[in-house]
Amino acid sequence: MADYPQMFRVQQVRERPVVEDIPGEVESQLAALDLGKKARPGESVAISAGSRGIANIHIVIKAIVDHLKGLQLKPFIVPAMGSHGGGTAEGQQEIVEGYGMTEEFLGCPIRSSMETVVVCETKEGVPVHFDRFAYDADHVVVCARVKPHTDFVGEIESGLMKMMLIGLGKHEGAKVYHRAFQDYSFDQIVRSVGAEVLSRCGVLAGVGVVENSYDETAKVAAVSAEAFIEREKELLVLAKEWMTRLPFIEVDVLIIDEVGKNISGSGMDTNVVGRKYKAGAEPKTDYPRVKRIIVRGLTEATHGNAAGIGKAEFCTTRCLEQIDIYKTRINCLTGGGPAGAMLPLNYDTDRELLDVTLPTIGLTPAKEARITWIRNTLLVAEAECSEVYWDEAQSRSDLEIISELRPFSFDSDGDFTPFEAEVATR
Repeated sequence: MADYPQMFRVQQVRERPVVEDIPGEVESQLAALDLGKKARPGESVAISAGSRGIANIHIVIKAIVDHLKGLQLKPFIVPAMGSHGGGTAEGQQEIVEGYGMTEEFLGCPIRSSMETVVVCETKEGVPVHFDRFAYDADHVVVCARVKPHTDFVGEIESGLMKMMLIGLGKHEGAKVYHRAFQDYSFDQIVRSVGAEVLSRCGVLAGVGVVENSYDETAKVAAVSAEAFIEREKELLVLAKEWMTRLPFIEVDVLIIDEVGKNISGSGMDTNVVGRKYKAGAEPKTDYPRVKRIIVRGLTEATHGNAAGIGKAEFCTTRCLEQIDIYKTRINCLTGGGPAGAMLPLNYDTDRELLDVTLPTIGLTPAKEARITWIRNTLLVAEAECSEVYWDEAQSRSDLEIISELRPFSFDSDGDFTPFEAEVATR
């Protein structure tokens, strides 16, 4: 049995902008675009709904629907999520509804299909795929969260532009675009395909959402079609400024309770855990530096899709049993990253996992191991940390210690006691 370090909980003290009235802000933002000048009463509008676990996404989408109805337009929802949901129309609609975006709640239809229209080819010879229902609509409103991408770095990463490609391109589009990323830069393909979509597919406007480091809605921005690129650049700067981070840069063992597609495209956000680059190609500036990752389970909302699990070295057996290998493989192959579907070493209990992992971190004694334990990579405002961080935590103004040092706690089955089980001493 290892000599485990004691643990304590910290809360990060970070800037926390929050949109208090989300429906009101969406309405105000869209009203400023004066869409009634571009769309006539009775015309149809497809609204993209993705698979990410965006905070309050059902409220944002409903507010978009309500605004369009107020203009006497006919909105409907299109699931826009590449190959997620097993690459099936039924699977993608199930994901949308799982986020609360039901036809009853939204007050409009959901039209889910994997069929696409090949609109044209880009100058690179890439066929431009677009969802059949969205293409047949009179107009399209693109809704997406703007945030750092888990694989690529640039002025444009994950947001409205990517949603037009990977989301509304459906499975076929996602496959061909990810193949193109092997030969051209992400930025070039996003701009090239995006330009064709904007000019040929009736994009009326976009609604970009930026979250703070507490997984809350920090900003909502309605964007005219002609301003997508420039506005998304500005929103990405804010997203990076407000994004969540681990409390410490150097980590020997990172324990993650849950991963999933609703958390991040890579299950665990590489902007939080590191490992954003291909194995062997990590720059010295890759932060944080995490030696070992333990994954304890999948989120319910990911529906068995464990894409990105291959970034972890270890997982529980129960996590392995939650994986839908078909969904996971099809998503990773579509995204051009088969290594993301590779399976970690699994063990039955958390105690076993810790005992196996600690000897692999180098010469550091287990008692002195730098351990950080988080719920998931969206909820990092509070984290459990090992005693080696105690002195640094006390000296930092951006961290508040909210529990005393206490032993690692296991239940009778050898598993960690739940994240909430310890009551913080405030």
